[in-house]
Amino acid sequence: MNIFVVNSGSSSIKYQLFRWPTEQPVCTGLVERIGQEQATITHKVFDGQQPAADATEQKRTLPLADHEAGLREVVRLLTEGEGRVIQNPADIDVVGHRVVHGGEAFAATTLITGEVKAEIRRLFALAPLHNPANSLGIEVAERLFPQARQVAVFDTAFHQTLPEHAFRYALPEALYTEQRIRKYGFHGTSHQYVAAQAAAYLHNPDARLITIHLGNGCSMAAVRGGRALDTTMGFGPLAGLVMGTRSGDLDPSVLLHLLGPLGYSAEQVSTLLNKESGMLGLTGFSDMRDIGRALAAGDTRAELAYMLYAYRIRQYIGAYTAVLGGLDAIVFTAGVGENDVLVRSRVCQDMDFFGLQLDEELNQQRRPGLRDVSGPDSRARILIIPTNEELEIARQCAELLA
Repeated sequence: MNIFVVNSGSSSIKYQLFRWPTEQPVCTGLVERIGQEQATITHKVFDGQQPAADATEQKRTLPLADHEAGLREVVRLLTEGEGRVIQNPADIDVVGHRVVHGGEAFAATTLITGEVKAEIRRLFALAPLHNPANSLGIEVAERLFPQARQVAVFDTAFHQTLPEHAFRYALPEALYTEQRIRKYGFHGTSHQYVAAQAAAYLHNPDARLITIHLGNGCSMAAVRGGRALDTTMGFGPLAGLVMGTRSGDLDPSVLLHLLGPLGYSAEQVSTLLNKESGMLGLTGFSDMRDIGRALAAGDTRAELAYMLYAYRIRQYIGAYTAVLGGLDAIVFTAGVGENDVLVRSRVCQDMDFFGLQLDEELNQQRRPGLRDVSGPDSRARILIIPTNEELEIARQCAELLA
């Protein structure tokens, strides 16, 4: 079964093709700067007998007016020339789509129908930066792969197991019952993938895990027995940890002050909290690599930012250990979690009372795959697990259609 995974952003498309049940992708790719004259497509083809580093890569720069133009070029790469991996679009059996917000309507992976598409559109207001692009990707894929079954995998679905006392806010009842204002959580596909990997490594299906997804967007989840019990993001992706450009947790009084005495508009507040805050607001940089270089050069703002970033993660480790009733492992994943040695060191410093002891030598090592960087006396494991959302989407598609 050929499963083509599509992750549509506002100006980008990530994709992977799997010949299921083989979990090594046949090809992967990224379309960037859609809508511009200098859009780019990077297309990699893998030989199943070779490591990923030995992929054959093509890179093209060309004008792409919209997502349909981008996906048509991807189809051309899939079916023509030296990067060809299928004969024609009819060879694709399933197209799996990442959809960011499923609201309360979708607690599991779902075969896409007209009703499903209408519900995804209805949720535009809850994810205005993501669901419209995800919806557009579905519409385009239906035209380009008319014989394939289209499947939606929702970022929010994994968090639908949260108990009501964890997902409700202390607001008037009608705001939940009529407006569905509640905690939804995000990055669910990533949290689900690494939690399953950690439980398998521990040989404990009931493992008490705290998964820590640190990229430009950051979130944590408390997971026990493969079920999410709590997560740091909420109604939208602003809550919780300090992120690249998002503020994370904030006293609501600050919003009232911005909207009232300081005269900000709602749009200005949204821009401030989503695009101008977080590590960017603290340091002038949103990329942790740049902040790390500034820290090494003695920048005091970078020092404060690293302390604040790690402090918030440590706070939630404490809270989620209480939620779980104990702790078997914490899991670092995504770009920062997998690669930033200093973040992991700062988070785990003086955490022995939670049973966490980091082996600094192991923490410094860089190698592919799951890494256990726990010290010899660590009662709970400290794991680094590379996330693979596209693989998780393919798995969920295969399970749905089995």
